[in-house]
Amino acid sequence: MDQNKNTDKNEDSNNQVEDENATSVNNDDSQSNEGTSIDEKNSSKNEEDLDNDESDAQDEIKDLKDQLLRTLAENENLRKRTAKEIDQIKKYGHISLLRDFLNVVDNLERAVKSVTSENKSDLSTKNLRDGIEIVLKEMKSILDKNQIKKIEPLHEKFDYNFHQAMFEAPSTEYDEGLILEVVQPGYILHDRLIRPAMVGVSKGKIEEIEKKEKKNE
Repeated sequence: MDQNKNTDKNEDSNNQVEDENATSVNNDDSQSNEGTSIDEKNSSKNEEDLDNDESDAQDEIKDLKDQLLRTLAENENLRKRTAKEIDQIKKYGHISLLRDFLNVVDNLERAVKSVTSENKSDLSTKNLRDGIEIVLKEMKSILDKNQIKKIEPLHEKFDYNFHQAMFEAPSTEYDEGLILEVVQPGYILHDRLIRPAMVGVSKGKIEEIEKKEKKNE
């Protein structure tokens, strides 16, 4: 009988051990599943963080590219503006000096015109006149070489863009608005006016003016 009791005890003990082992296995499986789940969550979070970092990096690269393109465009515009300004200075920067130079040309032309037929016979006067004409010719050659054109609009239509009216007078042959006399010639540098031509302008033919006056009486 004692032997049977011992047998039962041994069986109970074995069953208890098996239950403990099964519980331990279940616990290990549960811990393993929990660990796997945590690892998967961590992996998913890491992947999400990487995606966010990559997206932020792409946005930053895009912003840097935009800034670079804007900077390059601004530099190109600045280069073009600077080149244009330099070109303008080269073409027109010496206009004030030219005006003074043209006054000298005017005076030389007046000196040549002042020599009348009476004093042309005088040898010294003739030599002086010839010398002035040589200098004047050289000066005009310099003007032509530098694209400086003379404006002498005699008998042309008055244009306020290039001419300055010094007086108005009736005419025996020219219609109203035509230039009767060029008091002082004008000059143009390339397409820019250096100084306007000083002119006298016709008020109209005398006959037409008289007819208008009679109508108004």
